[in-house]
This record gives sequence, C-alpha cells and structure tokens, in this order.
Amino acid sequence: MKDYKKYYLIPATPEEVYLALTNPLSIKLWTGAEAEMSTSPGTEFSLFDGDIVGKNLEFVENQKIVQEWYFDGQEEKSIVTIKLHEHKKGTSVELLHTNIPTESYEEFVDGWDSSYFGELLEFFEE
Repeated sequence: MKDYKKYYLIPATPEEVYLALTNPLSIKLWTGAEAEMSTSPGTEFSLFDGDIVGKNLEFVENQKIVQEWYFDGQEEKSIVTIKLHEHKKGTSVELLHTNIPTESYEEFVDGWDSSYFGELLEFFEE
C-alpha cells in the first residue's frame, strides 16, 4: 500500500472548486460522465460512470472533503482527503490519498493528474 500527496492550483475560488467536486450536475460538466454525490456523511458516491465508488465521510463546506474509496479485496481503507486553501491565483488544492494498492499506484497518480484534477483544471481555464 502506498500514499500519494500533491498540491494542485485551480484558477477558481474555493467555493467554486468545492461545488465542482460535490454537486453531481457540476461534476458531470467537467468530467462528461454521470456522477452520484451527496454532501451527507455516510452516503455512497459514484464518479466517472462508476469507475470510482466509495463512501463520503466528512465535509467542511468550501474547505475539506474526506472519502473512502473502495477497491476489490482491499483490507485497509483507502482514504482520500481534499483540502481547499485560498490562494492569490485561485485555490490551492491539497490532495492526500492513503492506502492505494501498490499494483495500482502509478495508474492512480496518472488518474489524479490527467483525469481528475487535469480535467477540473481544464474546465476552469476555459
């Protein structure tokens, strides 16, 4: 199991980024895929047409999102924590993804950079 931590700079306010990450209609706008999302802790979510599924654990509006991501056969919980910090050029997004299966690590790093935050960055740069 491996952990991944990275910062991304998104040219939008923390409020706009939070909405883009938590509202199913907003998620569909920047991913082009169906999403199921709620900001109620304990609810399950689905992103990218079901490619990513898990449980919502904690929300601090416009500041923090904590989720458990599911992997087949995984014993330890894989936790994704996204913190939003105001920045002079928009929002500094702090990502911490713990307990990524070692065999999938590179795929997840690429997914965070190109698909997840890559597509979000493109959306706000348009």
